[in-house]
Amino acid sequence: MEPVIIIGAGLAGCEAAWQLAQRNIPVTLYEMKPRKRTPAHQSDDFAELVCSNSLRANNVENAVGLLKEEMRRCGSLILSCADAHQVPAGGALAVDRYGFSGEVTRRIRSHPLIDVTEEEVTAIPAEGQVVIASGPLTSDALAEDIRTRFPGQNNLHFFDAVAPLVSFESIDMDKAWFGSRYDKGTADYINCPMTAEEYDAFWNELCHAREAQLHGFEDSSVFEGCMPVEVMARRGHDTLCYGPLKPVGLTDPRYPHRKYAAVVQLRKDNASGSVYNMVGFQTHLAWPEQRRVFSMIPGLENAKFLRYGVMHRNTYLDSPRLLNRYYQVKEEPRLTFAGQITGVEGYVESAASGLVAGAELARRVLGLSPIDFPQETALGALACYVSDPSVTDFQPMNINFGIIPPLGWRVRGKRNKNAALAERSLKALETLER
Repeated sequence: MEPVIIIGAGLAGCEAAWQLAQRNIPVTLYEMKPRKRTPAHQSDDFAELVCSNSLRANNVENAVGLLKEEMRRCGSLILSCADAHQVPAGGALAVDRYGFSGEVTRRIRSHPLIDVTEEEVTAIPAEGQVVIASGPLTSDALAEDIRTRFPGQNNLHFFDAVAPLVSFESIDMDKAWFGSRYDKGTADYINCPMTAEEYDAFWNELCHAREAQLHGFEDSSVFEGCMPVEVMARRGHDTLCYGPLKPVGLTDPRYPHRKYAAVVQLRKDNASGSVYNMVGFQTHLAWPEQRRVFSMIPGLENAKFLRYGVMHRNTYLDSPRLLNRYYQVKEEPRLTFAGQITGVEGYVESAASGLVAGAELARRVLGLSPIDFPQETALGALACYVSDPSVTDFQPMNINFGIIPPLGWRVRGKRNKNAALAERSLKALETLER
């Protein structure tokens, strides 16, 4: 049996490779690291988390939590490794990013049916079954080949931003405190409170801070889920206070009756707790400006920045015109795309597309009927949205209950409704031959 070629060892590529290999189909996995990196890459490991270390909500009453549970039940490599390297994050699934990526890399490299080739692929292979999971940071040469092969894919992109990391030892815990919003979890976040005067001064400097040079950037091009904190701040004085800096649900145990105008949260980024991520602080400010402005936050006056925020272009396809529900190219069926290049947005969604693409391709290679994940499942709903030709103005999409068909009967309360949708989804998943 000829190996399936997979381009890219990110979340989607590794998941697709795993799904194929677990079904006894050989895989050749191409990854350009360590020979070549993009500006966003920091590690030579596979499935690198270049932005946050959070895979978001973990309960099935949340759409992304349901998606994760479906993936677990389908034997997801990514979810298995994430669960094994979880760090406290309240109701979210966050991971030690280095332990997680290292685990994915070890499992992929040790699988007897996966052959890893450290080489950049600059053009789509001319023959064989190919999965293109090169990600939102697809190299220029391969991106140009994709544009040439599929006209109309020339100008589809958006900008993505990364939050800074700071060392725990440099945080002034006399001003900050440990605690989770509404006391969920085990005091997983560091909270840096601001008075009204402190927030006013911070907001003013943030709005006027110097940005890094980024050609072609416009606020309208920023994906809402990763909007730079300075762009959000410029939308209004109180915008941050209703977003990442909202003070509700947070009580300083030292001063239980004190009210704050804003609270900056930092989330543990590794298992040892030596590194913390500034939640919601994706940014493309110049590095000296990040140090100057973010050091105005109480508790971070002497913060040691281990990584400054950066911004990069994410490339995605006009998938509703190009792909079917199996992430397969309609006009060239030997080609399959997976990951954020398809227009799914988020770590979990990217891995989910790799799971569906790999599992469905395995069925085709083995001469079996497709799985056809139903639209009532989160896996199926995401695939159907990405391939829906009625979507005319296609934009990157996180999983949400809005793209899952309604129940058909009334349920009182949003949480109860979502729980019923999740129950229906998981029952539908149990009936599938996969």
